[in-house]
Amino acid sequence: TGCSSTEAIETIETTPNTDTGGLANGQETAETPESGTVPLTVWTEEDNFEMLEEMIASFQEHYAGQADFEISLVAQPDSGTCNTILGDIHGAGDVFSFPDDQFTRLMAAGVLAPVDNAAEVAAANVPESIAAASWHDTLYAFPYTADNGYFLYYDKDYFTEEDVQTLDGLLDAANAAGKQISMELNSGWYLYAFFGQTGLELGVNSDGVTNYCNWNATEGAVKGRDVAQSILNLTTNPAFSYHTDDDFVLGVQDGSIIAGVSGTWNATQIRNAWGSDYGAAKLPTFTCAGQQIQMSSFTGYKMMGVNAYSSHKEWAMRLADWLTNEENQTIRFMQKSQIPSNIKAAASDAALQIPAVQAILDQSQYGSLQRVGTKYWDACTAFANIMIEGNPNNISLQDLMDTLTEGITASVAD
Repeated sequence: TGCSSTEAIETIETTPNTDTGGLANGQETAETPESGTVPLTVWTEEDNFEMLEEMIASFQEHYAGQADFEISLVAQPDSGTCNTILGDIHGAGDVFSFPDDQFTRLMAAGVLAPVDNAAEVAAANVPESIAAASWHDTLYAFPYTADNGYFLYYDKDYFTEEDVQTLDGLLDAANAAGKQISMELNSGWYLYAFFGQTGLELGVNSDGVTNYCNWNATEGAVKGRDVAQSILNLTTNPAFSYHTDDDFVLGVQDGSIIAGVSGTWNATQIRNAWGSDYGAAKLPTFTCAGQQIQMSSFTGYKMMGVNAYSSHKEWAMRLADWLTNEENQTIRFMQKSQIPSNIKAAASDAALQIPAVQAILDQSQYGSLQRVGTKYWDACTAFANIMIEGNPNNISLQDLMDTLTEGITASVAD
């Protein structure tokens, strides 16, 4: 991961840059921002308002005397940012928060202004987050979190460090204890874990809406039906249980589940349930085609975009840069437990002490950006439901993989 570099172990320095002639990181801009009254709107989740108000106050202090800022926060759930903006681009916020799976649509619509200080932002954040915010080597947004992924939670009272390295080891230990491990398998987001490191291919076509996929491949070291067999071996194991994220937490709390695949949003509840036995690690390997294959994941990042149609684009760019700098990513981590994409912030003493932070960063080297068209999701759910039921009709695994692949690659008109 990007955090394995020597830069990542430097001590965090949170003293604000005092060079008020350029962006928050000290880079001079080609254009001098306007003076006078500068109204700006920031779209963000409502529960972040109090925290962002502090960040905005420090921004205004940093640039005091250069303009009269009127910065307002507007409640906008990140999950709906793209659709809301595309419904009225000119009415959108000057700065807005969004998850990386909305990046392609926003960029293609011409909504995102290219980042002025791209080199500095790229150097400060983990490479995967920069890739998520870039198109053809142009950076279009400012990353600020690296926590939208998944990894393994486990109760250290039941597993050794060796056990959690393989799915077989986890299942054996859970069976011996009369307990279970959990995964929300019928979500395409999680199902990808079994395919991402196999050499089989999945992605979105240049039209941005349909997919290419060869998960039904019949040649190669790992064939599609090999992966299907591995999944079936898991779902028919008595130590495996299918659970949604919410039910996974309930199982942890009642003691029936001792390991599972989930994300940082459940870290606090799981830590409270397991106490000193709370553990987290990258996903394990699984047995497939006679070999151990590392489980993959979809990785996810949140970022701030600047509206290309903003009437005050230069100041909007400086504000987005400020809200996502090292100091403010550290504040997000301390107040909201949001894992920083900033290399130094993610390597702070506080971050290093939290297992979930290190687990998701370790897993990111085996992850891929979520870039799939809409047909992917329902096809994966239908396939996984058959697997969860144990393939009760004994459909040939090749036929199942052919159906899955046909569904994933179907036209959006179908």
